[in-house]
Amino acid sequence: MNTLIRRRRNCRHLLNVRPLSVIANAKSDLPSFGRRNVDKVAILHDGLRSCARTGSVMEASACHAHVVRLGLESDVLVSNMVVNAYSKCGVTSLARKVFEEMPHRNLVSWNTMISSHSRNGEEQEALYLFTRMQREGTRFGEFTVSSVLCACAAKLAVLECKQLHAFATKSAVDSNVFVATALLDVYAKCGLIGDASLVFEFMQERSDVTWSSMMAGYVQNDMCEEALSLFCRAQVVGLKYDHYMVSSAISACAGLAALIEGKQFHAVICAEEKSVALMNAMISGFAKHARSLEAMILYEKMQQMGIYPNEVTYVSMLSACSHTGLVENGRKYFDLMTRDHNVFPNVLHYSCMVDILGRAGLVDEAYDLIIRMPFDATPSIWGSLLASCRISGNLGIAEVAAKKLFELEPHNAGNHILLSNTYAVNKMWDGVSTARKLLKDSEVKKEKGKSWIEIKDKVHSFVVGDRIHPKIADVYLKLDGLFNEVERWGYRAETEHDLHDLEVIKKQELLRHHSEKLALAFGLLCLPPSAPIRIMKNLRICVDCHSFMKIASGVTNREIIVRDTNRFHHFSDGCCSCADFW
Repeated sequence: MNTLIRRRRNCRHLLNVRPLSVIANAKSDLPSFGRRNVDKVAILHDGLRSCARTGSVMEASACHAHVVRLGLESDVLVSNMVVNAYSKCGVTSLARKVFEEMPHRNLVSWNTMISSHSRNGEEQEALYLFTRMQREGTRFGEFTVSSVLCACAAKLAVLECKQLHAFATKSAVDSNVFVATALLDVYAKCGLIGDASLVFEFMQERSDVTWSSMMAGYVQNDMCEEALSLFCRAQVVGLKYDHYMVSSAISACAGLAALIEGKQFHAVICAEEKSVALMNAMISGFAKHARSLEAMILYEKMQQMGIYPNEVTYVSMLSACSHTGLVENGRKYFDLMTRDHNVFPNVLHYSCMVDILGRAGLVDEAYDLIIRMPFDATPSIWGSLLASCRISGNLGIAEVAAKKLFELEPHNAGNHILLSNTYAVNKMWDGVSTARKLLKDSEVKKEKGKSWIEIKDKVHSFVVGDRIHPKIADVYLKLDGLFNEVERWGYRAETEHDLHDLEVIKKQELLRHHSEKLALAFGLLCLPPSAPIRIMKNLRICVDCHSFMKIASGVTNREIIVRDTNRFHHFSDGCCSCADFW
């Protein structure tokens, strides 16, 4: 009884709130609310549903006050609806207070509260509640597990995800379509795309969301060919595609620079309304093509249209600043996120900021930012820092970053190469030898550079020093002729950027037959004189090839477009769109 009195006293200030309009409309006016022939609980249900739908905190508070006045706090159904109303209004603290004061809770109570924390970016609280739920012996359902998995995805909690997967399997809920879809989504977001694919393949039932999530996962992990293949597979089984699947397919086309396929997908779209997703796609496109000014203009324009930026917008804006060396602009957008739009930085925003600072030579500041992050740095963040150390020659931080990467990605040969290159920049050949010995002893293999070009609906691939392509003899002959021309225009092999400890002549030979140069020669052989040449590459374009492409674009009077792992390079009239900053 004392507890009930205390609860009513705590809610006394709510009793003076003007009654909910939806209640008045539903059953005449407030006096009629007290009539015996009125179903008070039904009216409250209507009111609480309306609050959850409209997101009105004041009306939710009014309903809560009536719950207290009528002594319905002990009714589990009513309290659940109050928790849900506050949650949907974004007031998680009030929802949690009501939840904690409930004398009895059922599965819906726990599910609602866990889902609320997960939806409002409070992933740690969602995980804590799930653990507490298990300790108290409350039975769980498929919705509970899928909600907690969503929290893991937002937090990039790999260990917790695997534990939940084992838990779901043990509890025989892993076959549920919602749980399995949430599992593959969290695996994909954590970079474990192989595990995500296994979950997908073992699913006996798949929803539209399942297919969309798997496609999006492939795109997020740079497996664009697999994403397009999955889209085709969905069509074979008769699945009707939705805008999420088409969006992933177009992103995959962008990742592969597959212009023809992209135009085919464009044919099924009609963008009638400007949305934040559409604006984000445009800003991201500007960023990838080093058109930071256009990205900034669109950022301002979308707000003038009443479309407010979200976390995806800011990833693209920071990426645009990174690609063009705009450090101060990057700092400005990083601060604007929380100050003006209440968007809290996630791991992607921090990754972009580390890249911005590192590329500008501010390696110490980038390292300090990593140390101050509210979560653990990902391999991509440490990799970005290590790559920046190669440019600046900062050995101390390079060794710290490399050590972290060796722990996180023991089978990634690229990390050993980055450390070796940093030693080479400082002419520390003993360090180079040690790093390469470690690479050899670890038995991991470096990803081989590959470039490809599409000619008449057929993709032609090349590797450095290629001898397999059926027209390779013609390609080398064309490339030799091109070298003669670009050398007359002043090209000289930039061997100082080839960090192997070899003689200059050997370095020149290696650089001469890089895969993107072979792809360019093949494009010149096969494409009409006026057609632009589009080349895709699986690694970052090297300094020598970048210089070669610039001069070649002037010599051949062609536009040459190279998409590497970081961005698009548009070479024309001896210049590149990146302004030599990439």
